Amino acid sequence: MPLNLAMSVMSVAEFLLWAALGFLFWKKNLQQRFPSMSAYLALRVVSTPVLLVLIYVQSQPWGRHLFVAYFFTYWAVYIASAVLLFFICIEVFRSAFSAFSGLMRLGTVVFRWAVLASVIVSLSTISFAHRGILIIPDIAYGLMRSVSIVELCLLGFLCLSMNALRLSVRDMTFGIALGFGLMSANDFVHSLLVSKFTSLTAPLQFVYESVILFALGTWVAYCALPESARQPVVMPANSTIYRWNEIASALGHTGTQVAARQPANSFFLTDVERVVEKVLTRNLKGRESETLEHIG
Repeated sequence: MPLNLAMSVMSVAEFLLWAALGFLFWKKNLQQRFPSMSAYLALRVVSTPVLLVLIYVQSQPWGRHLFVAYFFTYWAVYIASAVLLFFICIEVFRSAFSAFSGLMRLGTVVFRWAVLASVIVSLSTISFAHRGILIIPDIAYGLMRSVSIVELCLLGFLCLSMNALRLSVRDMTFGIALGFGLMSANDFVHSLLVSKFTSLTAPLQFVYESVILFALGTWVAYCALPESARQPVVMPANSTIYRWNEIASALGHTGTQVAARQPANSFFLTDVERVVEKVLTRNLKGRESETLEHIG
């Protein structure tokens, strides 16, 4: 099969996998658990056929004037995907820590700041050598590079902490992180090899598309197979993660406010209490002596 025909078939297969994934995802009502992932799937399902049609039309001699439409559509979808991926990473992080409310709340704040720092660092490395609309791809690549790093870090973190978080490999949380981790690694390896071996651009593109299809197939399998119910987390009170969760829960908690007594009134109240105690003691002693006399 010629390479161009194979790429066309793989592009159609990619759209079919996106459509099947969206159908299974919404059928299982996973959009309530991962709303950003649902929006990302909707964007891919709608944009993929539109982009395929625009690619075909603008490649024809009579449709070259549609290149501008394809350019803006493609990069608008690309940037929107990068933004949604940031929110998906936060959703996956929160879902992984759903059993630890304190760590989830504190970790989400730290995670958001880490994402912001990653975006700032990535955008600061852009050369801005292009001017006009040609700067759009530079910004889009910077955002996607940043979110790819976050996805790889998130996948590595989940792999290292699955036992402590009581997270199963079959959990959809890990499945989403695994798919995006594969795609991110695929992007980095592809960009590195293409820059060094320009003569192998077409075969590398074939391998790149194959990895995307594999990641989509993994997601379809996660959605099609029954998800294992996440068991309640039971841990000893002296475990490290339990103490961390308690500390994280206490951070930012104002607690109960207690009004202190005024020093000037404390002496008077103390004297009154002492007098009352003496009177009660004498009365009790008097009643006890009277009772003993009657008995005697």
